[in-house]
Amino acid sequence: MKNTLKNKNIRSDAGFSLIELMIVIGILGLLIGLVGPKLISNFDKAKVETTRVNMKNISNTLKQYKLDCGQYPNTNQGLDALITKPSSEPGCKNYAPNGYLDKKAAPKDAWDMDYLYTSDGNTFEIKSYGNDKKEGGSDYNTDIVVTDQD
Repeated sequence: MKNTLKNKNIRSDAGFSLIELMIVIGILGLLIGLVGPKLISNFDKAKVETTRVNMKNISNTLKQYKLDCGQYPNTNQGLDALITKPSSEPGCKNYAPNGYLDKKAAPKDAWDMDYLYTSDGNTFEIKSYGNDKKEGGSDYNTDIVVTDQD
């Protein structure tokens, strides 16, 4: 009979009390409140850096295009000229047989937006509006720009 009572007491003490659960939830909430913004900030920083590196790679590819073709693709030809040979003037006699990018569409920034490309054939500018997807901004919303001078 005593063994049965002991087993019942052990079973009733096996769970967590409401106060213990509230303390654990409070500690988790505090940790999320302190660590969460730092993680989000690092994520935003990574997107900016990824976009900057991609733009620099596109810049290097455009420079290779210019070596082969004598000029950069103009604004109307855009970055698509790195994927398929432009049919509009100015043409390119020494266009690489497989294009210059291993993609089927022009690359996009880390926010899944098209890069803004402008060129007069002698110079170029590649721009991403950043996280806010509009011109201007500050911090992680600032515009990212790479030119032929970079």
